[in-house]
Amino acid sequence: MKEDLLEVLKREKIIAIIRGIPTGTVISVAQALLDGGILFLEVTMNTENADLMIRELKQTYGNQLIIGAGTVLNVELAKKAIDAGAEYIISPNLDEKVIQYCVNNEIDVWSGALTPTEITKAYNLGSKAVKVFPIGSLGVNYIKDIKAPLNHIPLIATGGINEENIQQTLKNGAIGVGLGGNLVSNALVEQGNYGEITKRAKAFIQLANEV
Repeated sequence: MKEDLLEVLKREKIIAIIRGIPTGTVISVAQALLDGGILFLEVTMNTENADLMIRELKQTYGNQLIIGAGTVLNVELAKKAIDAGAEYIISPNLDEKVIQYCVNNEIDVWSGALTPTEITKAYNLGSKAVKVFPIGSLGVNYIKDIKAPLNHIPLIATGGINEENIQQTLKNGAIGVGLGGNLVSNALVEQGNYGEITKRAKAFIQLANEV
């Protein structure tokens, strides 16, 4: 029986967010992240050819990486991502139809939400975890405040997570974090500096594992 994705995330703690990179670089980026120890990759659906990237990643790293889709704003994008092979769906917002579609298709959905009302609603609709976004604007103590009354809801913190606050975010109760530009820097991709991405991945994993 395949292990529950959420249980794997609780152990791994980090989702690498790939957004806006050129299509031909996705395998090199994925390899750099894998070399650094990252297992969860999220390709945002507002990236050009995102579905093709997901398909390529699944074909190349299907047994090594856990590939999902992010910025899934509607059912059409959810269907496109799942058809391409996405194993989980993440959104920045709460969309009831997206959650329902994923639940009906037995795909993990980690809906975006911010307020206690939204977070509870997303979870009750079937979002197995809730992505609290953008956490950087509120500060990582917001996770601690939310967890006090809503400690039964798994939270993933995204937006503004860096080497300075990742540990506090996890200590405050997030089961994992989404890392975008601070890990997968598009400037590094353009330079072909994949070694730096691997180095950053290792640094973030070390910090996360110390919590």
